[in-house]
Amino acid sequence: MTSQTRRNVWLTVALVLLFIAVVLVSFVNRIQQPRIMSATEMRANGLFLFETPRDPGDFSLIDHNEIAFIPERLEGVWTLLFFGFTHCPDICPTTLSFLADLHEQLASTEAKDTQVVMLSVDPARDTPERLASYVPYFDPDFIGVTGEFIDVLGFSRSFNAPFRKVTLEDGSYQIDHSANVVLVNPRGDFHGFFRAPLDLAKMKVTYRSARALWER
Repeated sequence: MTSQTRRNVWLTVALVLLFIAVVLVSFVNRIQQPRIMSATEMRANGLFLFETPRDPGDFSLIDHNEIAFIPERLEGVWTLLFFGFTHCPDICPTTLSFLADLHEQLASTEAKDTQVVMLSVDPARDTPERLASYVPYFDPDFIGVTGEFIDVLGFSRSFNAPFRKVTLEDGSYQIDHSANVVLVNPRGDFHGFFRAPLDLAKMKVTYRSARALWER
């Protein structure tokens, strides 16, 4: 075999190996991308998206660090928004634990631009200090939000999350509220909601699909 022939053989082998590498990289990248589901599939998994996301309008609240929570805080990231309160006996801690598990399971790129917010529907008792000792317990990155009652009420109505005070026999009270998780897109618009009961595996793949659909 001449030196020229050997060079041609090695060049052919190198090209074949390069082609295989490109195919493998393309395949791995493709299987790592979320599959974009149909609207019917998303609804079956509990996610209801609006054909036209809704602008929640202006609002002025405060987070658990006593920093203003205004529309700009919903921009540039995806937000999972839950309406609850710190004296809630079951739904709220269960949902926040669920969202902490979801946040942990998201790929690093998705977790970095996903914020979880709990808006208190009990502003009379849920001061920023109270929220600061409660919400970050589930995940240090979670944000607790409160404000004046009229502002909280207006904000909740913007996201179709009604609540009402229920007085108990002993004179104390609880709050009836939605257990859904609202999805807000990076423009700060009400994009849809995950209907309770929540399923971790379904919510993870459906959330990733909704992001991919919006971003393509």
